[in-house]
Amino acid sequence: MKLKSTQTTYVPSDKDLEKKYFLVDVKGLTLGQTAVKIADLLRGKGKPHFNPQHDCGDYVVAINAKHIRLAGNKIDTKLYHWHTRYPGGFRTRTAREILETKPEKILYDAVWGMLPRTRIRKHLIRKFRVFPETEHTHKAQNPQLITL
Repeated sequence: MKLKSTQTTYVPSDKDLEKKYFLVDVKGLTLGQTAVKIADLLRGKGKPHFNPQHDCGDYVVAINAKHIRLAGNKIDTKLYHWHTRYPGGFRTRTAREILETKPEKILYDAVWGMLPRTRIRKHLIRKFRVFPETEHTHKAQNPQLITL
């Protein structure tokens, strides 16, 4: 005897999803807490039709990344490592050095680390833009200012 399923789960298609642009001013905010909230916006976790395997999230534009705050003494103790792929090419910089040269990299890397480690990760991070000061290139999209 085969039972008939009477309940089905609604899965929205790409046509049903309405994506918005949000503007986030991160001046004076803590790095970790801000990264978590931005990652949730990118994934669309606050929406009623959230589905982990679909891209339901919105676009996020972050400004004033130069003025983000790190909790405790992480500005001097947090290290960023990479390798240049040349012999002896292992490099290390502190968060203070990275903030002086590429302030948007710190927030970008923090949000990248908060996204799920699946195939959808690279699609989600493409919807995130970081700018070191208040000027940004997404004025035509009329981003909605949101406070975190």
